[in-house]
Amino acid sequence: MINILMSGCNGKMGQVISKLAANFDNINIAAGISRQPDKYSNPYPVYTDYQYVQEKIDVVIDFSNPGVLPELLEFCKNNETALVLATTGLSQEDYNKVSAAAESLPIFMSANMSLGINVLIELARTAASKLGLGFDIEILEKHHNEKKDAPSGTALMIANEINQQLDHSMNFIYDRSQSREKRKNSEIGISAIRGGTIPGEHSVFFAGKDEIVELKHTALSRDVFGMGAIKAAEYIVNKQKGIYDMKSMLKEMI
Repeated sequence: MINILMSGCNGKMGQVISKLAANFDNINIAAGISRQPDKYSNPYPVYTDYQYVQEKIDVVIDFSNPGVLPELLEFCKNNETALVLATTGLSQEDYNKVSAAAESLPIFMSANMSLGINVLIELARTAASKLGLGFDIEILEKHHNEKKDAPSGTALMIANEINQQLDHSMNFIYDRSQSREKRKNSEIGISAIRGGTIPGEHSVFFAGKDEIVELKHTALSRDVFGMGAIKAAEYIVNKQKGIYDMKSMLKEMI
């Protein structure tokens, strides 16, 4: 049995994962963390701070916010607990803290826990390698009106993977309204839409002369991210120290 601490348990994703976990014989959410512990009636104890957790925890799934990262990492280090980090909006300083923690802990880190979106990223890398700089690259992402960070962590993940494939030769452009000039070949445009209850949609456009290649992933519910997070918890719990991601997990699933 894998005992999970659900960090951000009373958020949207925390509640999704709590419900999905009931379908797994080997998964037990032993406790949760929330700044609003009484918001929902959960079938496990909910604490306002990591220091109060008394249950034996094998892995933490975190869908909270970057502000709790220092205490989250401290809890994992003190308890030698694996971590699935799904929080977006992290700064470079935050990434440095995660890298330092991974010197003693196994950490699974992904801006998007959907298996499908990570297959899209692999397809985008392939398209970039074949089409090269002869095609203009644009990324469009859509999310619900409560999402605070823009562009999404997933859009940045896609852009970074494409840029890596192109030897880091591209610049990311988020806003063209301040620059009245022709588009450069060395640009990846990234645009964001916020509205309604859109769970998540990402499109990658490779626009060439007289032809367009479009890759698109649409999440129809948050369940796809919840299932991915649970699979990540199963994957990371017995790994050695270091940083792991969807790419490494998908390789082992093949």
